[in-house]
Amino acid sequence: MHRFLQLHLLTFYPPSNVNRDDTGNPKTATVGGVTRLRISSQALKRAWRTSGVFESALTGHMGQRTQRLGEEVLAHLREGDVEEKKAVAIAREIAGVYGKVKGEKDANPTRTEQLVFISPSEREAAFAVADRLASGEKVDLKKEQDTLLHRTDSAADIALFGRMLASAPAFNREAAVQVAHAITTHRVTVEDDYYTAVDDLKDEEDAGAGFLGEAGFGSGVFYLYLCINRDLLKKNLSDESETGVAEAALGSLVEAAMTVSPSGKQNSFAALARAGYVLAEKGNAQPRTLAGAFARPVGGADLMEQSIKALKEFRAELVRVYGASADETCELALGDKKSATLADIVAFCRT
Repeated sequence: MHRFLQLHLLTFYPPSNVNRDDTGNPKTATVGGVTRLRISSQALKRAWRTSGVFESALTGHMGQRTQRLGEEVLAHLREGDVEEKKAVAIAREIAGVYGKVKGEKDANPTRTEQLVFISPSEREAAFAVADRLASGEKVDLKKEQDTLLHRTDSAADIALFGRMLASAPAFNREAAVQVAHAITTHRVTVEDDYYTAVDDLKDEEDAGAGFLGEAGFGSGVFYLYLCINRDLLKKNLSDESETGVAEAALGSLVEAAMTVSPSGKQNSFAALARAGYVLAEKGNAQPRTLAGAFARPVGGADLMEQSIKALKEFRAELVRVYGASADETCELALGDKKSATLADIVAFCRT
């Protein structure tokens, strides 16, 4: 089996603001001396793992990133008619294994200060240990750490994107997937949308809008790069890889990357994009991004065509200088009737 799977995607977004900065404008980056639009890897991964693509393919194999595990434990104990003060104390004790717990006088005393990625099996283990404590059993939670925290399990999203536990670094999970920030292949100008909202109950004598505002937006062809270490993915899933979870995770990741857009301002812009070009590569050689193809911004009337051309030329030059970095490839290009389909790309990446 090839160790590395690399994906290169070019996606056109119409005027939109799918990923905002602290001022509410689209995120940007300066590359090659010019401004580019940018979509952060965090925004992309969040959109993918919460998408219907992941939900339908990985039901029962998805973790939860939350501060509220202690609250779930508390609700579980309440259902078992455990006395409230005792239940809160147990829930705080259990939550403390996963992170620093908020103060006892806090409005939410069973929440952790940090978001923690919890797998389904860890959630069930937390309930089980809480029941033991509620029954009066003396449980040393330090000795039970291997019960409550797992180094491998069936949570596909944790296996893909990793997790960090500051309070228990031995149970950190190294991400099997590296996701770059997507950037436009060309220069962009962020524009302002000046808009007004009309008060439906205003009469004719009270002229003018009920609200005035501005919203930034931009448009362009984005290059996105992903690198998946398939060996590490299977290691993170341990024996679950035998049940096809790893393959389902890869297929879901690829399909989501090609079809799912971040949710920012979608009701205002409906920028629900699909990848216009995809190059999938499998091999054992050292991975490399093709972002260098766009260090010099592309131009022209057809930005997608010019972006594809620049990417192919840059890749060919890398192969000439450094040698082949992939043993197998699969290519999709909208408009080319002979190119692969979504189903072809997914099947290629799963095997």
